[in-house]
Amino acid sequence: MDRKGLLLVLSGPSGAGKGTICESFMQKCHDVKLSVSTTTREKRNGEVEGVSYNFITKDEFEHSLKNNGFLEHVHVFGNYYGTPRSVVEENINKGIDVLLEIEIVGAMQIKEKYPDAVLIFVLPPTICELEKRIVKRGTETKDQIKDRLSRALSEIRKINEYSYFIVNNDVEEAVSYMESIIKAEKSSVKRYSEQIINLYQEEK
Repeated sequence: MDRKGLLLVLSGPSGAGKGTICESFMQKCHDVKLSVSTTTREKRNGEVEGVSYNFITKDEFEHSLKNNGFLEHVHVFGNYYGTPRSVVEENINKGIDVLLEIEIVGAMQIKEKYPDAVLIFVLPPTICELEKRIVKRGTETKDQIKDRLSRALSEIRKINEYSYFIVNNDVEEAVSYMESIIKAEKSSVKRYSEQIINLYQEEK
């Protein structure tokens, strides 16, 4: 049975650890392709073109946007971020699973366009733990931290829009849960029932 690849979307509040989970997952699961986002912001020290992001100009991004070149996009602090459509769809059509690590706004855009997408929400163990993680970064003021926590609570209320959730107590355990989710989806009757019925009818 020919199967399309899964479109996996990993998102959650800032500080929940989705980036760490994503990195560890990709080191372990080499048969899944990580989608590299495109951005118009300046490249930072240590970032690599095509690995960290695809860096393009604002004009290039807006031209691609007008031509339906992105599966999802956001405009944050004067810069665009988006997921290129062509690469993702090409891999999915080849049967390759694709993972997107994106913001919740983008995840909702993906869900609207691709109802079959597997949306996974990463939760911190507690709000107190989330606060500790943000403080540990040492990059934000008290007021900014307060705003982030308030935003996190608002984002958590969107969890009903997701297929699964993972509580990030331990990265290795979180990766294991992701592997289990993928296995479950590959055996989903709801996802593959029509293909299965057609396949067995053809064998008569």
